[in-house]
Amino acid sequence: MKRIVTFGEIMLRLAPEGYYRFSQATSYGATYGGGEANVAVSLANFGMEAAFVTKLPSHDIGQAGVNALRQFGVETKFIARGGDRVGIYFLEKGASQRPSKVIYDRAGSSISQATVADFDWDAIFEGVDWFHFTGITPALGDNVAEICKVACEKAKAKGITISCDLNYRKKLWTREKAGQVMGELMPYVDVCIANEEDASDVFGIKAADTDITGGKLNHEGYKSVAKQLSDRFGCKKVAITLRSSISANDNDWKAMLYDKATDDYYFSRSYRIHIVDRVGGGDSFGAGLIYATLSEMDPQSSIEFAVAASCLKHTIEGDMNQVSVAEVNQLAGGDGSGRVVR
Repeated sequence: MKRIVTFGEIMLRLAPEGYYRFSQATSYGATYGGGEANVAVSLANFGMEAAFVTKLPSHDIGQAGVNALRQFGVETKFIARGGDRVGIYFLEKGASQRPSKVIYDRAGSSISQATVADFDWDAIFEGVDWFHFTGITPALGDNVAEICKVACEKAKAKGITISCDLNYRKKLWTREKAGQVMGELMPYVDVCIANEEDASDVFGIKAADTDITGGKLNHEGYKSVAKQLSDRFGCKKVAITLRSSISANDNDWKAMLYDKATDDYYFSRSYRIHIVDRVGGGDSFGAGLIYATLSEMDPQSSIEFAVAASCLKHTIEGDMNQVSVAEVNQLAGGDGSGRVVR
């Protein structure tokens, strides 16, 4: 069985019921999630050995975060304990033409205060096939960026495949800082995952003749983005997710995979999604691509699996995708009717 390690921050998510606005809320539902944690959960649900690495407080709220991972079979033994708080984010779900809104309350979280000494990467990477992180994690502070770099150095020395989802967050750092830090990490990355905005915001690489808000996507422009990322940093594969926003509830969703070895491009089928919860959609795509690659699917099947997995995540409440390989394969194989399974 393949073994994957992901590294990042798991956060407490507080969200009003349904489509209530923050100003209307009298109570908040509490769940947990975070980019790399979501990837680990998806991979565990797909039957792979997945471990999540972070730092959490020793108190009950920190332990609740650990338990949220354990219930899905994610290994948590390498989570460092210490610090005072769990990062929080508040989510107001959008509807129709009103976009969703996220407010962070994560300053001073345990992982943002972590040091290189908190993690024994030689032990963490024992028997590991794949390491995954996102651009959110090094944005938490120079100390966390240094931890990411040490992890990448260790993984590369051990021959472990490294993937990174660029995931630019303007509320965490500037484009200039992101470009500098991610530019130092990307040469370690074998598989880069991005969307058109990430590539533009972090590295100034733009998809020509494309208007995502107007629903206009140019395939040739995305081919260029993928090839530029691969050429600049040496990535073996680059996956670009392609989202056309019709409204907050309805999106068209597809993706492209570039394989540097053959210089070929693979586009998935497109899905018209009526969204239940879009948070974690990109993470479920990344997990699907990791699973497909480790399962030695061909490139076209890999991108179809990843997009189908992400399509299903958009129908599930919470950050974490809770679907099986069989369900993903059913959708990727063409059955998107949504009819009752009896």
